[in-house]
Amino acid sequence: MNITNKSILHIGECMIEMSPIENGEFKSGFAGDTFNTAWYARRALSSDWIVGYFTAVGDDHWSSEMLKFFARSGVDQKHIIKIKGASPGLYIVRLDQGERSFSYWRSASAARHLMNDRAAMRDALQGQGAVFFSGITLAILEPSLRDAFLSEIAQARKDGSIIVFDPNLRPHLWESADVMRKVINQAGNHADIVLPSFDDEQAHFGDRSPHETLKRYGSSTVVVVKNAGGEIVARDKTADDFSFKPERIENPIDTTAAGDAFNAGFLTTYLSTGNLANSVEDGAALAGKVITQLGALVE
Repeated sequence: MNITNKSILHIGECMIEMSPIENGEFKSGFAGDTFNTAWYARRALSSDWIVGYFTAVGDDHWSSEMLKFFARSGVDQKHIIKIKGASPGLYIVRLDQGERSFSYWRSASAARHLMNDRAAMRDALQGQGAVFFSGITLAILEPSLRDAFLSEIAQARKDGSIIVFDPNLRPHLWESADVMRKVINQAGNHADIVLPSFDDEQAHFGDRSPHETLKRYGSSTVVVVKNAGGEIVARDKTADDFSFKPERIENPIDTTAAGDAFNAGFLTTYLSTGNLANSVEDGAALAGKVITQLGALVE
């Protein structure tokens, strides 16, 4: 799989994150599944790569602070849409022995309107070496705009971009589980690389093993099934299947963004080298590092 140029565009929603520190207090930051992957990718890739983000933000204080954070992070923001009177969504993290749960305030998030200007998205996609999006990217869109989104993704693929998709199944964001499964399957058929999580796929598609998940996304060239510390299985149509058991992390501090970090570790190695085994190992190593610290984005 050859990348046409050293650029990767991430598409989705970045939110205000309130994460716990000590004594019941919280700190604010910015995070979201596709942005987390972009943030980690920027740190893993050399300076000759362009790591971009496409979303919609508002014109309020928090949108301004978010864009400043993007700039400090080295994430290219030239294609981001600004919507008058809008603001970002917000979520609060709750931790229980390292496992996280979330409360969200995102119904009026500006990012829900990232497809309102289809021409802007088409312009952002043009000439990208790779494009990354998730099931959450699709879930937050108006249902009438999802086909248009996937149509633009399909055109980018025809034009030479490598399409990368993380299903990231979050049923509470969808109208129904049936709609979620249908759209996720459609998106998977448009992708060259699919990065599902077995626990999600088992819960919502009924897969009995990571190998079943691997097979179900078999139309894609590369599939890597993340497995929450268990055995990771991967397939590249140009090589034999690969499995890898990550080193166990005792007493994880915070599993927030572990999958997003895996995506970044895997992609940055795979897009640079094409080596499936090394890419899976690098993804697992970065995820393992992230869960030993608090927050979605850790140095």
